[in-house]
Amino acid sequence: MGMRRIGSAERRRQRAKVHARNSKRKARGRASRDRRLVAAIKDGGFPHDRLVMSWLSALLGKRPGSITQADVDQVVAERSAAPHAA
Repeated sequence: MGMRRIGSAERRRQRAKVHARNSKRKARGRASRDRRLVAAIKDGGFPHDRLVMSWLSALLGKRPGSITQADVDQVVAERSAAPHAA
């Protein structure tokens, strides 16, 4: 039983190390995507393309059909004021 315990502890340590590395990478990716999509919102008119509406839907917790221009303006204002917010 001792060797199994050592192996599982090593796997746990390895997973923690990989998680720490990947979480930083994913946070940078999310921030980059947020900047890119906010820029796309500022450039285009309200009925945005499918990618932007899907992102807004997940962010606001609403169906894409029920997202209004006021919701979009609020998200842009929040993301422009705090670019590192998730």
